[in-house]
Amino acid sequence: MTDDRPRAEKNRADTDRRIRAVARTLLVEQGAQGLTLRAIARQIGITAPALYRYYASLSDLVQHVCGDICADLADDLGTVLAHLPADDTASRVFAACRGFRTWAIAHPREFGLVFATPATPGAADGNGNDPFGQIFLTFTGRILAGAPGQERSDPDVPARLRADIERFRDTLVDALRDGDQPEPVVGLGTAYTVLRFWVRLYGQVALEVFDRFPFPVTDATPLFESMLAEQAAEVGLG
Repeated sequence: MTDDRPRAEKNRADTDRRIRAVARTLLVEQGAQGLTLRAIARQIGITAPALYRYYASLSDLVQHVCGDICADLADDLGTVLAHLPADDTASRVFAACRGFRTWAIAHPREFGLVFATPATPGAADGNGNDPFGQIFLTFTGRILAGAPGQERSDPDVPARLRADIERFRDTLVDALRDGDQPEPVVGLGTAYTVLRFWVRLYGQVALEVFDRFPFPVTDATPLFESMLAEQAAEVGLG
């Protein structure tokens, strides 16, 4: 396909991609402390002030790098799930969980950047504060929402959490909308189940990536698989 954009626009887009790619490379090689506008500009061959033509601040650039990181995670999970039967709910949920853990362990600095970067002001819209959660909850929400017999009863939701879960359910439904297809039906029980699953999974993966277990763990896989089996039994997955 021919790119009919004006040359200046294409050059700007190319430079923008280079800026984000260099920023991510610096993050991986030097950690968050190496991610500075001066270092990025030096790698690209421009002045640091010139970066302000692309991003308002380093924080603005970091938000975009986080977006690129999350897009890569979503692509990885999509590739994993593409090879599994659509009606095999348990395998798809397990694959999403294991895929997230595998990606996080393989990309600890990217995980750490997204994990520790505050949300953009005004992004607190349900799960907008947590990009990883937005990805994972969308994947698992789509799996569970379309799985016969997986609906959980609304009384499972504690009364004090009901208003929060209702807002989260609305956010999840928005994320699951697919063009002209009928609006997905997601009950409060399903939304609550998916959210609780995520909280425990995220906590365990973060402990492993940051090596924050309260005791030495030489191989966290059995602990992870045990957690996964318990969660699966609790939500009725075989």
